[in-house]
Amino acid sequence: RAGDAAILTAMSGPKSKAAQALPAKDDKKKHGGGVLKRLKSRRNPVGEGGGSGPERRLTEQELLALDSLSPEHVLSLAQVTENYLCKPEDNIFNIDFTRFKIRDLETGTVLFEIAKPSTSDQEEEEEDTAGGELDTSAGRFVRYQFTPAFLRLRTVGATVEFTVGNKPVTSFRMIERHYFRDHVLKSFDFDFGFCIPNSRNTCEHIYEFPQLSEDLIRQMVDNPYETRSDSFYFVDNKLIMHNKADYAYNGGQ
Repeated sequence: RAGDAAILTAMSGPKSKAAQALPAKDDKKKHGGGVLKRLKSRRNPVGEGGGSGPERRLTEQELLALDSLSPEHVLSLAQVTENYLCKPEDNIFNIDFTRFKIRDLETGTVLFEIAKPSTSDQEEEEEDTAGGELDTSAGRFVRYQFTPAFLRLRTVGATVEFTVGNKPVTSFRMIERHYFRDHVLKSFDFDFGFCIPNSRNTCEHIYEFPQLSEDLIRQMVDNPYETRSDSFYFVDNKLIMHNKADYAYNGGQ
């Protein structure tokens, strides 16, 4: 059943903890009365079958040696990265993702909804880790656990809510690449457009999943967390944020 498709563990710091489940809310409006934007991935993004691929594949080490990275750079990668390709302080626009929801678009079933911990919860966690080694993945890595049913969903909507600092954000773009082991499963490429300063924005990304073979589904279920993804965020074609995730599909077994 679609309602059984997801369990989520979010890692926002050194300690892993269950993400907070939230009641469903009206997804037609954002705070401030703005209309929810629904975004579909670009057709045949660069580097995916049918698109105009890069002249040559680049390695992660080659990209780490560059001063700044463009969408074309990350689309040239042949496998998931082991490191983050930018620093947290590169997010000079203070873009902060505060809420995330996934639903099956065919049935309308909300699979889960999570939100960033409250300020008091974050302060408590910071106190718990004070004096310890800085966790460079804090807030940038999420671990998901789904049931096998998720792999058979065809179209999923992912609603994200995010805030912007005091600078305008132009040409905000996300490229998300999913891998099983060293095999590219799918690239998604979304344009957020322009975001005004000090705004709270809401949009829904429409994910059209490829049909997977039964053999590949079995391998992905039998090998938890070997399915991984890189999410790259660009403003004016310059990488400012890089988030990572891994996935298990053996939940409920």
